[in-house]
Amino acid sequence: MDTGQDGTVATPRVLRDTAAVVFDTDGVITDSARVHAAAWKTAFDASPLLRGRRPFDVRDDYLRYVDGKSRPDGARAYLESQGLTPTEAEVQAVAADKERLYTDRLREHGIDAYPGTVRLLGVLRSAGVATAAVSASRHALELLEYAGVRDLFDALVDGSEASRLHLAGKPDPALFLEAACRLGTPAARAAVVEDALAGVEAGRRGGFGVVIGVDRTHTPGTRAALLKHGADLVVDDLAELLDSED
Repeated sequence: MDTGQDGTVATPRVLRDTAAVVFDTDGVITDSARVHAAAWKTAFDASPLLRGRRPFDVRDDYLRYVDGKSRPDGARAYLESQGLTPTEAEVQAVAADKERLYTDRLREHGIDAYPGTVRLLGVLRSAGVATAAVSASRHALELLEYAGVRDLFDALVDGSEASRLHLAGKPDPALFLEAACRLGTPAARAAVVEDALAGVEAGRRGGFGVVIGVDRTHTPGTRAALLKHGADLVVDDLAELLDSED
């Protein structure tokens, strides 16, 4: 870990030429991806549309079909992956059930921020690097406030803003580009940090200078998939960027 002459921690090498960093929320900033995955599993497994089919897998199915997407897009993608052609009403019913389950669990148990992410944010802000949080979820502000980290971000672009501005969902880069715009930084001088396949693909499509994948599952398959979809490098936790030697 590099330190300056005054003892402060230097910006990690991979981010040294960036003026701004855009962080996904669920699974990168807050430990909320597991809550999303559990809510999706309950909603899908209880759906009459999927009766008699194999249960939803909270790791592989979550990562492949719903992670990083809006609720309707995620519901539709998984239902179609099971050979179904759902109506819009059926998609919305599953999405609404998942929303209710997620909200109940979040308010009952709360949520925490990942310590490694908080450490990195502290270093970036000390170095004058602008930061933003993005999420397809309308709960992002609530999550950041629950976790006590809202003040670590200069901008937030969440599901409510995406709807208001008619921003396309990931893997379209619109969310990230809007965040970079609000930070006053061109994509080429900004970095994206994501744990979702659709998210790293969005970062690559958006022309961001650096795309960092975060693999909370710690599996070779997930790491390989993140790299294939556009990540420049993959870490298990963002503290690795601070603790590694140049």
